[in-house]
Amino acid sequence: MSGSSSPRRPDMGVIFDEHFDYVWNVLRRLGVRDDDLEDLSHEVFLKVHARLDDYDATRPMRPWLFGFAYRVAADHRRLARHRLEVLGSPVEAVDPMRPADERIETVEDLALLDAALDKMDVERRAILVLHDVEELPVPTIAKELGIPVNTAYSRLRMAREQLTATLTRLQRRRGAA
Repeated sequence: MSGSSSPRRPDMGVIFDEHFDYVWNVLRRLGVRDDDLEDLSHEVFLKVHARLDDYDATRPMRPWLFGFAYRVAADHRRLARHRLEVLGSPVEAVDPMRPADERIETVEDLALLDAALDKMDVERRAILVLHDVEELPVPTIAKELGIPVNTAYSRLRMAREQLTATLTRLQRRRGAA
């Protein structure tokens, strides 16, 4: 029988090539340190490969990949060895065409945002990133994370409140310094 109605298994090489940058960025947004991004990105794809037969080709790939990245980042953050504070600030690429004071302010604002996100638990941070950065609707997020829709909305609300409060507190400290 050549007219099988079941969708063809996605090609792992294509998935890797098309979505590696996405997975890398998701892990970074979920608080994975730059030093660990490559290893954890590969770990995500190893887990995807192991579960490839479970993929529903009628659904978008990225939310499915986000679920793997979320779980890998959460497991990684739970390890005690990853709770060390890294001194210094991350180096960000800057636009040489913008004035120096604007570039400094942007780098400082991004560092402030990263610091605020680092204080957030991974469940809230994941919802915030998926909704406010990746622009996924809350029902889709809930389905991908395996939580009730109302729980997803509640976590998003709490994440926004926590982010706002933390940013305010960090800005006050920065202004006092």
